[in-house]
Amino acid sequence: MNRLTASIAASGLASFALLYAPQPVLPQIAAEYGLGPGGASLAMSAATLALAVVVVPVAMLSERIGRRPVIVVSVLLAGVLGVVLPFAPNYELFLVLRVLQGVAAAGVPAASMAYLADELSSKKLGAAMGAMIAGNSIGGMVGRLLSGTTVDWLGWRGSILLSGVIGLVAALVVVFFLPRAQARPKQAPRGMKAALKDPVLLSLYVVAVLLVGAFISFYNVAGFQLTGPSWLESLVFLFYAFGSTSAAFAGRLSDRLGRGRVLLMAIGVVALGTLASLVWVPLGLAVVTAGFFGAHAIASSWVGARAPANARGHAAGLYLCGFYVGSSIGGTSGSTAYGEWGWIGLVLVIIGWLVLAAMLVQNSNARVIRESTGEISWRPSLGSSTAPSARPTETERVSAGISTTTANGSGPPS
Repeated sequence: MNRLTASIAASGLASFALLYAPQPVLPQIAAEYGLGPGGASLAMSAATLALAVVVVPVAMLSERIGRRPVIVVSVLLAGVLGVVLPFAPNYELFLVLRVLQGVAAAGVPAASMAYLADELSSKKLGAAMGAMIAGNSIGGMVGRLLSGTTVDWLGWRGSILLSGVIGLVAALVVVFFLPRAQARPKQAPRGMKAALKDPVLLSLYVVAVLLVGAFISFYNVAGFQLTGPSWLESLVFLFYAFGSTSAAFAGRLSDRLGRGRVLLMAIGVVALGTLASLVWVPLGLAVVTAGFFGAHAIASSWVGARAPANARGHAAGLYLCGFYVGSSIGGTSGSTAYGEWGWIGLVLVIIGWLVLAAMLVQNSNARVIRESTGEISWRPSLGSSTAPSARPTETERVSAGISTTTANGSGPPS
């Protein structure tokens, strides 16, 4: 692993460890401030919604001022805020700091993938993307496990501070070791209208919102539902390791059966896990996690393959935006449902979201079939006669900065 790849991996580790560290300690935050599950979940939603709002503009900024300055400033600010965060005297200021942390962290997913694509040859790009995914995934898992397993001894403020210190150390590695850019950012033609024009792409953006909302809702309230020591409850985040296997399997299966059909199957697995959680919560979480990462891998690769060449960056950004809108608004909505109606109420709400997602995928798959038979026509871009590639390029195989698993499965997202 060269200096560039290691630095980008460290930036992902720092950003996603800081972003997700509060999730396992939401019950302790709720107890201190007298909050319900929905109110406590704002500690996560404030950051992820802020990231969703600014990630596309920050990506555009990186094309003007360069990728490296955006990444360095982003990861350093996120690290400093991570150390300051546990000293917030009240919940309102805590949420303000989380919003700022989400804005700061947005620079890593917005610019890292494009920075690697700008700087590396196609032969080295695949391995570098895999390292970036690994950094994002490990960061998300380490942040959760570190805070969750230490909260009984350090309290929630101490555990978040520990995560913040580790994140800041990783950020300093990026500041001092990320090499200066050798190439100017490659500015793609404007393609936002094309990314917003295709009904299949629009459906996939909404599917991302629904699936991530369901997934994050479960993990937001897991600490409220499970009983036992906090360190033991936090071990459910090890289920993230199932993502690599399920994404790889889903990718191979989609090569034989098609993306639409396999995405429907993956949504079905999520629904099965949702129902299984009524019997035993850890079993349900394990199945939901495997199904979600498989679905996420297929949906993100479908976006890259479907989008016209001049709109692929915009389409990836919109999918990423949908991902974090689901994480924030969907996660808080699910947590609120749990607070009002309990676990059964949460399960019913999530089943409703999954049914809607399945309907959108079914309609999109039917449209693709009709296009392939010539029953309906599809213009891939405004005035363009060039159809998109049948398969995504190496760059589109990875969702920008949220650590998206590719369809062939190189690692789970955060």
